[in-house]
Amino acid sequence: MSDYLVIVESPAKARTIQKYLGKRYKVVASMGHVIDLPKSQIGIDIENNFEPKYITIRGKGNILNELKKAAAKAKKVFLAPDPDREGEAISWHLNRALKIGDDSDCRVEFYEITDKAVKEAFKKPRRIDMNMVDAQQARRVLDRLVGYKISPLLWQKIKKGLSAGRVQSVALRLIVEREEEIEKFVPEEFWILDAKLQAKREITARYYGKNGKKHVPASAKEVEAIKADVVRYAFQVSKVEKKERLKKPPPPFTTSSLQQEASRKLGFTARKTMLLAQQLYEGINLGKEGVVGLITYIRTDATRISAEAHSAARSYIEKEFGDKYLPEKQYRFAAGKSAQEAHEAIRPTAVSRTPQKVSSYLTKDQYRLYKLIWERFLASRMSLAVYDTVKIKITAGPYEFRISGSQIKFEGFMKLYTESQDANESEENSFLPDLREGEKLKLLQLLPEQRFTQPPPRYSEAMLVKVLEEKGIGRPSTYAPIIETLISRGYVLREKKVFIPTELGKVVLEQLLQFFSDIFDVDFTAQMEEKLDEIAAGKLRWVEVIDNFYKNFAKKLKEAENRMQEVIIALEESDELCPNCGKRLVYKTGRYGRFLACPGFPECRYAKPIVKTLEIDCPECGKSLVERKSRRGRTFYGCSGYPECRFTTWDRPQKEKCPKCGYLTVLKGKTLQCANENCGFVLSKEQSSAKKSKEQKSAARGG
Repeated sequence: MSDYLVIVESPAKARTIQKYLGKRYKVVASMGHVIDLPKSQIGIDIENNFEPKYITIRGKGNILNELKKAAAKAKKVFLAPDPDREGEAISWHLNRALKIGDDSDCRVEFYEITDKAVKEAFKKPRRIDMNMVDAQQARRVLDRLVGYKISPLLWQKIKKGLSAGRVQSVALRLIVEREEEIEKFVPEEFWILDAKLQAKREITARYYGKNGKKHVPASAKEVEAIKADVVRYAFQVSKVEKKERLKKPPPPFTTSSLQQEASRKLGFTARKTMLLAQQLYEGINLGKEGVVGLITYIRTDATRISAEAHSAARSYIEKEFGDKYLPEKQYRFAAGKSAQEAHEAIRPTAVSRTPQKVSSYLTKDQYRLYKLIWERFLASRMSLAVYDTVKIKITAGPYEFRISGSQIKFEGFMKLYTESQDANESEENSFLPDLREGEKLKLLQLLPEQRFTQPPPRYSEAMLVKVLEEKGIGRPSTYAPIIETLISRGYVLREKKVFIPTELGKVVLEQLLQFFSDIFDVDFTAQMEEKLDEIAAGKLRWVEVIDNFYKNFAKKLKEAENRMQEVIIALEESDELCPNCGKRLVYKTGRYGRFLACPGFPECRYAKPIVKTLEIDCPECGKSLVERKSRRGRTFYGCSGYPECRFTTWDRPQKEKCPKCGYLTVLKGKTLQCANENCGFVLSKEQSSAKKSKEQKSAARGG
């Protein structure tokens, strides 16, 4: 019999911790929450200080009974769910259900699942932190009141199955308002004028203005007038300004910055990033070393690093890269105002476990994410990057042209890691022209180009996560579920990695803002997050916060019940007829995007996916290839003759045929190659020369 019972959330975490604690401890998993609010009713006693009516979650009864039996046999029970409000709430519910006692030092928390961290944590157990529990209860009650009171209204007035989440609706508002900006945007014409000049080598400068004032030509007539006049003057270098610029490394990852960078660099959704990160945190079997947690706790908004981890990183950098890659003193990284000092940033638990050393034990995506975290952490401890920058002013009479460029003088942290924006910068500004003041230049050609102002971009996942964090909406751990809910409800589509609101999403938001504009306001939602933080810090009582919210909410709700009009969403018809009943098929939106369906549902259930036809023939049967979506929303390409022809590929087909065997070619990453596995010929696409040309043109462009 084990002396001590330890309860965590997941079996993977239980296996890892069991290895460190030994035979006197029995580590079991609760499989997440075992007690929660009921799904079938609101579960809040509004008249009795908003008392939550907690029940054992359906299907968790057997788990709870097993935990009770194990607790009865143990000398002491320790509760070790994750070190956050959710984990504290799980611990509180277990404490009550198992009758451990409010005065018991039963709560154990650690921020990395390693031998040392786990054993240290068990030396200093504490009582349940009721302030953290109350903050989680307040969020749960708030979300339940909004969701269970407003959603039935939407079912009555718009469509069954809709929801109005407190935070998700604010995120929807951001996406819809951005779409409205795009729709209202009126492009304005402008022109750029580049001068191709001959010095010791050919350079290109961009027109800046006249008589020292910046000027952007608005029409072809304007730019032609400048061209006609500027050729009368001699071109010469009037000013060369050279400076040294220092670039600080990025901080180690927080939850939010990890989601953003994994989206930009790896193409991962926030949900996928968090799923993979949880696996790396809870433990990976490393063969002889056993199950090991590879990274620290993944829900954090802190950039702090422990002294031990910092020292280990410096030792590694000195050994692998040399002294010059070590900064004299460590940089200070700003943390969010809500960042908890007890938390660290996301980092590898041991910097000596390089991505290469553990790669054979990880899946492809686990490896890619671990490598990103490992490199980012190590880079944050490395030296500044040093640039030589140059700004050159070229005059032709009263006209001014400019060139700007830069070169890396010392790569510092960029030897190991570049942020997304760093990568663009180093690629496009690598050419540094060597010119002297007073030097005469020969005009070779004037190159005008018409352009138009662009609307603001739609939100990508990385952009949306960034703006949610900046505006204080939700918390990093909630970003992934917010996004997934908006998609699953059919409020937004994710197309080409950006979010587009559906007609349903627009209609729902319009109704919500008509009656609850203050509740679904960005600033109000951010202020509510701050109040939840104050509850967690013991500065506010959760019942008072909910009561103040509900007084206004109840009035708005009554008004909406009386005045909200029924809305019929007009479905867009297609040119196709239903093969079963002859009705004209309509466009609908589901979890995986738009599809065609019969408007006679539920009597007629005919539906078909919308496919995009490529002007490329199937290599097996000659019919057209089409673009499709998998059940998980991933794009793939297949034959339009399915199911007779079952040719498919994940890689984008290209028109160019394989010169070796004549089969279809596909773009695999940045490599063009034959799709025939028996051939596999890699084609030369002259990408390197095209890239070099682009770099020179971009770098020599005027600032």
